[in-house]
Amino acid sequence: MSGYLEIMQPDPNPWRRDLAVLLRLTGPVAAARLGVMAMGLTDALVVGRYSAEQLGFQALGWTLPAVAMVGAMGFLSGVQVMAARYIGEGRPELTGGVLRRGLRYALGLGLGGGLFLILFGPAILESFHMAPGLAQGATPALRIFALSLPAVLLGTCGGLYLEAVGKPSVSMGAMWAANLVNLALDLLLVPGSFGLPALGAAGAACATLGARLFLAAVLLIYIFRMKQARVLGLFEPARDGHAAAVEQRRLGYGAGASQLVESAAFSGMNVVAGWIGALTVAGWAVVLNVSAIVFMAPLGLSTATAVLVGHAYGARDAAGVRRAAVLGFLTATAYGVLVGVPVFLLRRPLAAAYSADPALTALAAGGLGLAALFFAADAVQVVAAQALRARADVLAPTVTHIASYAVVMLPLGWLLALRLDMDLTGILLAVVIASFLSAGLLIGRFWVLARREA
Repeated sequence: MSGYLEIMQPDPNPWRRDLAVLLRLTGPVAAARLGVMAMGLTDALVVGRYSAEQLGFQALGWTLPAVAMVGAMGFLSGVQVMAARYIGEGRPELTGGVLRRGLRYALGLGLGGGLFLILFGPAILESFHMAPGLAQGATPALRIFALSLPAVLLGTCGGLYLEAVGKPSVSMGAMWAANLVNLALDLLLVPGSFGLPALGAAGAACATLGARLFLAAVLLIYIFRMKQARVLGLFEPARDGHAAAVEQRRLGYGAGASQLVESAAFSGMNVVAGWIGALTVAGWAVVLNVSAIVFMAPLGLSTATAVLVGHAYGARDAAGVRRAAVLGFLTATAYGVLVGVPVFLLRRPLAAAYSADPALTALAAGGLGLAALFFAADAVQVVAAQALRARADVLAPTVTHIASYAVVMLPLGWLLALRLDMDLTGILLAVVIASFLSAGLLIGRFWVLARREA
């Protein structure tokens, strides 16, 4: 556990120490999360260069599996929080039971969610009454993406555990190796190389399936072959009791519901775009893909902040909890501003990288200009939500995300994009407003709790 000794030892300047640890954890975690999105980026680039129509099919085919995946990944976040707390309490031998429970949850959620989407996903897409041919074209990719849910959730569980016990670089390395597998399969299957038939969006989904199977196998083999495996209790039944299992699920329910609602709302924007037309679907896919890549660093920062907050919370260090959260909020704000400016300035070449279609490039470039406005708010809200969960406040982030993204963003996007004929601009304005609302509410909640504990 040497990776966290710096956190638990006294230091004359705890702000400097915690900032250094926060940034050191954020780097590999963010790189691993960036690897998740790089897989999607690779798919989008290869498919987009092959066919703008197939890019729209891929985006819609990913809509429902993405909601299921993100919600299930949120449920698994209890693995990371509980493992970090046990290390903060000086009881690392209990973390193995946390992982074993998480793996059971991951397998059950992946198999159940995948089967449901394979059977009913196409009918759900059809029920949205989008432009003709979109739902049918997206169905093959949807079913293949659904097949990959068990693998991606097992891999996620392993990655969260490694980050909690101080080995985020392993997760990062495995993720980028999986990206190489994905790229090779994309180039083989999407355009149809070496005499194979061109599969388009379905080929990208097959590539993702292969890469996720590779990732899950590598991470789990590494974890159970670590030299610290017995010290961490990986081969023993859980010894922390029924109450700890309930707490792990409780943390997962809150994070899962929160991420499920947010993901569903963003995926709902795919449906709104589908009601407008295939070009808007492709434009939204480009903007969402770039925004998601930008979001990976704040997602890594939120994980690092949660680990620091979880350690301090487990050690009953109220000042350390506040310090870790404030550092996370300030770093997230700075990142959002620093990234938003170049994205705004380079919006046209960024859009052109996805497609040679001039109409799609123009539409996506305008959307990227608006997207740059919410990067800072989006970064702060995800860090604040994870900081609250790490200090056992599960309900507030869930309620905030429901209010901001389901109650405000989704209907507002429908109103602006369709009723007021603002097209992709209306969708993006709704996202900007919801992101600032969410960030403000979550920071306010943390401030209230900090005042109570002061």
